[in-house]
Amino acid sequence: MRNFAGIEDEYCAFENAATLLQSIPYDGTSTWGKGADKAFPAFLEALENMELYDIETNSEVYKTGVHILPDIVEDESPEAMVKAVYQSAKENLETGKFTTYFGGEHSVSIGVIRAFHEKFDNLTVLQLDAHADLRKEYDGTPFNHACAVHEASKIANLVQVGIRSMDSCELEHLNRKQCYFAQDIYQQTSWMDDSISKMTENVYLTIDLDVFDPSIMPSTGTPEPGGLDWYTVISYLRKVFKQKNVVGFDIVELAPQEGQKAPDFLTAKLYYKLLSYKFEKNETSMIK
Repeated sequence: MRNFAGIEDEYCAFENAATLLQSIPYDGTSTWGKGADKAFPAFLEALENMELYDIETNSEVYKTGVHILPDIVEDESPEAMVKAVYQSAKENLETGKFTTYFGGEHSVSIGVIRAFHEKFDNLTVLQLDAHADLRKEYDGTPFNHACAVHEASKIANLVQVGIRSMDSCELEHLNRKQCYFAQDIYQQTSWMDDSISKMTENVYLTIDLDVFDPSIMPSTGTPEPGGLDWYTVISYLRKVFKQKNVVGFDIVELAPQEGQKAPDFLTAKLYYKLLSYKFEKNETSMIK
């Protein structure tokens, strides 16, 4: 396994790392664009070509340590994959480290969220996504990317941001007061504080990369027009990290395209930004 961002071994050893990163290269239920199972190597390559000083937070968060765990490669069935992810997430949470996940398509989040819900009382799941993903079942299984947060909507406090595509069957599962449709938040900022006010203290973050506009993130299975821009997303997420206790996150649905490096780089930068926000006041990472 390659070191995170090509950094020295001392920052990647399990015992020294504040953060765990696990890839779940599963693409078994995607129904249009394929390739999310090929995302992690492209992500790692982009990380290795990224500057590790973050201007915004004046930090080098890699110094807090990031350990890459073995991939979860269960693909016998969607149900088996979710079970394997759930078991691994439960074990990872017992370490006390900050645990993060990388897809794969969005069905990988189901098992992770289930484990975090059991660990943290009154958990908020914050979903950034183009799609509602609230179907109870799709293609004969509840463990489908189109059902990624259906279970979360029933067991946790779900807040949805950037949604701009859904089926009418999902309306019965939608909490309109906690769903911020892309068309309603376009060129607005008041929704940021409003949405944060509806979150509990502990927040699990799941980011489907198609929340971004396809002009900057074309490498997804189902790119939807009208998405969010880079600065809107990171400004919002920094607010969330400052005001709430983000207990973990996943990033899903990168489907790398040959000759298209920018989306891979955006994904790497986003992951690093999230760690920079999480450990913003950590003395180890701060530049004096």
